[in-house]
Amino acid sequence: MAKNEISHTGRIKEMTPEFTVVEIISSSACSACHAKGMCGVADEKVKEIQVPTDPYATWKEGDQVRVMLRQTMGLKAVWISYVVPLLILMILILTLSAVGLHEVYTGLISICAVAVYYLVIYLLRDRLAKDFVFYLKEK
Repeated sequence: MAKNEISHTGRIKEMTPEFTVVEIISSSACSACHAKGMCGVADEKVKEIQVPTDPYATWKEGDQVRVMLRQTMGLKAVWISYVVPLLILMILILTLSAVGLHEVYTGLISICAVAVYYLVIYLLRDRLAKDFVFYLKEK
């Protein structure tokens, strides 16, 4: 694995000519702890990722593969989903408070602005999906 790639091990669940569905298990950092059965904090989630099907691939359903993504795309996702909304929220809160707007209205306007931002991201999901392309490698 190259330094500039993010990878997760998964299992091919379904293959179509257009997409390959890969099931990955996302686990928390403490999932490898010997006391995780007693703790209740350890968390594992099964996620499904659609990857464009490679017509030359020899994989079949049930095979173990690595789902790869360029690290720059991971950083872009963090900016889009966390950093930009936080900046919108903080700028609006500080600006509206400095203007002297009541705290309730400041909070409501700030939260509504972040909600509108996420709505725009949702509406642009097809365009964004073209940028975030996963690919498969042998395990």
